[in-house]
Amino acid sequence: MIQYLKITHKEPPLMKSYISHLECTVTAQTYPLDKPLGTSPASGKVLFPRYDLTKLRQDVDPKKFQSRPSNMWKYFELMPVQDPNNVITLGEGDTPLMHAQNLARKFGLENLYIKDEGVNPTGSFKARGLSAAVSKAKELNQMRLTMPTAGNAGSAMAAYAAKAGMEAHIFMPKDAPESNKIECTALGSTVHLIDGLIGDAGRISQEKAREEGLFDLSTLREPYRVEGKKTMGLELAEQLGWKTPDVIIYPTGGGTGIVGIWKAFEELRELGWIDSPQPKFVSIQAEGCQPLVRAFEKGLTTAEPHENASTLASGLRVPGVFA
Repeated sequence: MIQYLKITHKEPPLMKSYISHLECTVTAQTYPLDKPLGTSPASGKVLFPRYDLTKLRQDVDPKKFQSRPSNMWKYFELMPVQDPNNVITLGEGDTPLMHAQNLARKFGLENLYIKDEGVNPTGSFKARGLSAAVSKAKELNQMRLTMPTAGNAGSAMAAYAAKAGMEAHIFMPKDAPESNKIECTALGSTVHLIDGLIGDAGRISQEKAREEGLFDLSTLREPYRVEGKKTMGLELAEQLGWKTPDVIIYPTGGGTGIVGIWKAFEELRELGWIDSPQPKFVSIQAEGCQPLVRAFEKGLTTAEPHENASTLASGLRVPGVFA
């Protein structure tokens, strides 16, 4: 007698984002998710994606992240893309946290860790921000992009736009690293070389966006790059056993990276996944381009542009908060 066993294949449930709205960081005015917004219509300042953390806390055990693919999108519940099919990924994130024991001894420290962001696609943490921003642009049906860059952010946008089949315009100073110019062009982006600094490139990029209806991915002029960079903080907490470091030392250009890490820890504390306080953040800027350092020293709440900015570290030559 032959018996037949019916086997049914159950598809794993799709991951769900708990994003709920956008919020002006100055006025707390809220905005819907279905419109391609840049800065806050209320203040002209930064918009943050906000999440239903109460519902997320009820539904999600952070242990589940351990079994997911090794990239930043394993934290999908805390990411701004609502449909997983819109994710544009090149395997960014989940970078190693190296215990620098010899260097720690040299400086008299008990523990010193270095997070190696150089292993990301296109060689920098900018891959995280552009993966998130390009993915959300796709979800919002914004298939023509523009952005200014001092170098490596342009390479990242070019790579993700190419993967998504999007049109990309990249504005960069003429003296930007030659390798970045070549990389952006090779990946199919249109590169516009500008006399001046990244701020000058940013103004022309914004004009292009207004004239031709392009979606502007400039630093802090759209809400989503910070969410990609936020995953550095999510990873740090998970890699340290859901604790925060005492101090984070961070090289700072436009500042989205350090803001993203801070935002990650704020959300994790509200979720109850960590109970340690925010670390001390040490923002490092080049001597020839230090708008945030000067603002901090003067006790200002906003940074004034650094005139005649100059540094060999092209990625840190960002004279103002908005590029």
